[in-house]
Amino acid sequence: MKTALITGGAVRIGAQIVKTLHENNYRVLVHYHQSKKSAQTLCNELNAIISNSAEMVCADLNIVSDIEKLSSKIESLDLLINNASVFYQTPLTNAKHDDWDNLINVNLKAPYFLATELSNKLKSRNGSIINIVDIHSERPLKNHSIYSISKAGLNMLTLSLAKELAPNVRVNGVSPGSIIWPQNKGSISDKQKENMLDRVALKRQGNPKDIAEAILFLVKSDYITGQIINIDGGRTLYQ
Repeated sequence: MKTALITGGAVRIGAQIVKTLHENNYRVLVHYHQSKKSAQTLCNELNAIISNSAEMVCADLNIVSDIEKLSSKIESLDLLINNASVFYQTPLTNAKHDDWDNLINVNLKAPYFLATELSNKLKSRNGSIINIVDIHSERPLKNHSIYSISKAGLNMLTLSLAKELAPNVRVNGVSPGSIIWPQNKGSISDKQKENMLDRVALKRQGNPKDIAEAILFLVKSDYITGQIINIDGGRTLYQ
């Protein structure tokens, strides 16, 4: 089995990515920070299907030493999925230094240093990296300036790494549109949800499987690198 590390793999889109890769003969390293129970449940489910095919790995992606420890524990790697992300509003009048650090560290700095720490292991396996970007990496979302900046950086990181790591490692990205409604600090009103879907050409929300299947396509397409695919139901047509 090939091995994949999926950051933020315990819940939501990350969990679906984990399941899809596992179904396609990947041993999965399920990274989590606070979602230990969900990670354990998911790994138990997958290990019941194939013994020793799923493993939990904990790290706070805000902390460089945690990233280094996580990377050092991985002996062999074929695929890195930078999926973990932080999303919440930061209006200019209320944004704090801690907001900048949190959003930039998790959404941009961690993917960069995971890629650098794991690049030699990926090179030895002719592996690949896939970053989960966002359609707002190209057009900012109002009141989410720091988030939009972090994803714009991840967009450029994807292109930069594709050059830096070629020809041994392919690097691509997937930019989701409306797939799952944000939770907790990022929650939005029903009216906001309605307005968002009104601007989607297909007039409906996507599904985590749409993202997972796009990732699987990129994993299998060994002549694609430096590309970012929008999975947004045509949302970017209306921006």
